[in-house]
Amino acid sequence: MARIYTLVNQKGGVGKTTTTINLGAYLADMGQRVLLVDLDPQANATSCLGINKATVKSGTYDALTGGVPAADSILRNPQLKLSLLPSAPALAGAEVELVNELARENRLKQALAPLKDRYDYILIDCPPSLGLLTLNGMVAAQDGLLIPVQCEYLALEGLGMLMDTVARVRKALFPKLKVRGILLTMYDNRTNLAQEVVDEVRSHFGDQVFQSIIPRSVRLAEAPSHGLPILAYFPNSPGADAHRALAEEVLQQDGVKIPVEA
Repeated sequence: MARIYTLVNQKGGVGKTTTTINLGAYLADMGQRVLLVDLDPQANATSCLGINKATVKSGTYDALTGGVPAADSILRNPQLKLSLLPSAPALAGAEVELVNELARENRLKQALAPLKDRYDYILIDCPPSLGLLTLNGMVAAQDGLLIPVQCEYLALEGLGMLMDTVARVRKALFPKLKVRGILLTMYDNRTNLAQEVVDEVRSHFGDQVFQSIIPRSVRLAEAPSHGLPILAYFPNSPGADAHRALAEEVLQQDGVKIPVEA
């Protein structure tokens, strides 16, 4: 049965998509069956895996609106051992189309239910907002939220707002919603501020914060333009090492044995 984690933060540019793709790639490389779900109308996760979003015939939009079952829209990359439920700009219309539907916040959860026995991990990449799409992502996160937090001051304010939203969703819609882990991203060891943010987040959230920290990296920034995760683009780089360590940390915490060759 798949573990389903949703990557969420209402602030853009914190590394949600980068984390989704690269964590998924390393989990797959370590023998896990992984499905990435692109829940962002910008379709960045889709594009970052080398897929032209203009050519996507069906994906998360169709899964949410009931047009096509999610299983029929999944794209498979044998080289990366990854599966993807892609997005396209049409997904932006889903929020409007579903606004008057009953149980609209459960659409993604229902769409993914038939897939849970096919995968070990399902990672959902949310848009940088707290609208209906992100709400669907939260409700579908049966095993918790992964929250990337940029190592900058304003990120702390955004994290507080997000935690308030999580509490409201937990109270109103999904009592079992939990934070699986907070991931510190875009860490620049040349600045005191970055370390101050790390210390502040760790002091407030303790064991909920992953030990792995994702550094600022030119290679990580370049990889999407090549349609590849860092594992395939530049595996011998600090960004690659950090995501590999994150994947190992996730598996270890989940009680999954890490292959010796990994």
